[in-house]
Amino acid sequence: MSEHILFITGKLAEKQLRNILEKMQPDFTYTVHQLGLKVAALMTADMIARRLTDTFGADRIIVPGRCRGNLEALSQDLKLPVIRGPEELKDLPMFFGKAAQQLDLSRYSVKIFAEIVDAPNVSVEEVLRRADYYRKNGADVIDIGCLPSTDFPHLEDTIGALKQQGFTVSIDSLEAADLLRGGKAGADYLLSLHESTLWVADEVAATPIIIPERHEDLASLDRAIKIMQAKNRAFIVDPILDPLHFGFTQSIVRYHQVRKNHPDIEMMLGVGNITELTHADTAGMNTLLLGICSELNINHILATEVSRHACRSIKEADLARRILFAAKEHDMLPKHIDPGLMALHETAPFPYSLEEITELAGQIRDPSFRVQISAEGVHIFNRDGLHSATDPFELFPKLQLENDGSHAFYLGVELARAEIAWQLGKRYTQDQALNWGCATANTEITVDLHSFKPAGTTLKKPSTTSK
Repeated sequence: MSEHILFITGKLAEKQLRNILEKMQPDFTYTVHQLGLKVAALMTADMIARRLTDTFGADRIIVPGRCRGNLEALSQDLKLPVIRGPEELKDLPMFFGKAAQQLDLSRYSVKIFAEIVDAPNVSVEEVLRRADYYRKNGADVIDIGCLPSTDFPHLEDTIGALKQQGFTVSIDSLEAADLLRGGKAGADYLLSLHESTLWVADEVAATPIIIPERHEDLASLDRAIKIMQAKNRAFIVDPILDPLHFGFTQSIVRYHQVRKNHPDIEMMLGVGNITELTHADTAGMNTLLLGICSELNINHILATEVSRHACRSIKEADLARRILFAAKEHDMLPKHIDPGLMALHETAPFPYSLEEITELAGQIRDPSFRVQISAEGVHIFNRDGLHSATDPFELFPKLQLENDGSHAFYLGVELARAEIAWQLGKRYTQDQALNWGCATANTEITVDLHSFKPAGTTLKKPSTTSK
């Protein structure tokens, strides 16, 4: 007879727990019991004792890994073994000796339109170069941005060259003449038409993106939707996302209202008004905006990389849409799926406590330096002792490297990395570059620091020791 296990959890984690257990195909039977609180991590042994009125015939009980309190006393009270599971649900298969669940990030529902905002002032060759860069970073559509009152004599040549290279293309202008030219040149999408310019869509095969006639005028948007539906034409609706302090919150409400009124239409959200016009790191902004897209079933975004601080926006949006698609598909929070959007921080930055590092340092019997970090700061140690500081400059006088320039250079680099990791809350591993996720380019540069060795010196390679 197989073992029966009772899993106790909270509201947010219940669906994910059930999905993981189902996919595990365990060799035990189980019951999942939601204890009536939202966050499982807030659970305590006393709370379980008060709220659990039925053990469902279990042979043992597994509670969340962060559950606080005396489980031994709870076990005696319930007359059943009560055990903490892993801190993270995704590690549950490993807890039972099975492979961890790997989510598929190859799929997504949101198309990324990457805009070349100043196309009239850019050569065809440069447009192709930028388009290739955007496509490599995840863009599905290259958006050719026109400029007000600016001639664009090579518009047709630009679209033709892109189409010849296999790109899907949109033309972006508020001038009907530009959109008509772009559509006739082979553009796949028109950004943007409104109620008074819908006639352009009758002249070309391109799919129009429809906006309100006047800002916030949802009545005109509704009328345009009805016109396109009556013609049985494909279209996409963009209610317009506004910058922060210039109507952002109200514009989110507007998107929600349009989705409520039109549950089945295709929609677009232009993320650039937030990522470009807010001086903050864009990875979090892109993730939150793609989360809104996921909840409202918005399957198209318009993104830009004009400002230098937004120079990874396409790449971030690409990863965010994949993570959120997987999270939605599996009824789980967008956590512990992929670390690429956590450029500045880490879920578990300090794997060792100062106490553990001190214990390890006491076991070292060779002169090679080890560098580690804990929540308390940066630590460097060898057989001669352990030194700790939050400023690496405080450590140098204690290391006696005045006559060993090569070794001093190496440790300078490592201590600088360690200090940055400690300050930000990132994982540091000696002899490895810090991981900045998708905030850096798709290139890996490896430098052998030991090759920087002045003539006549001998460098001992500092070893990395894990406990």
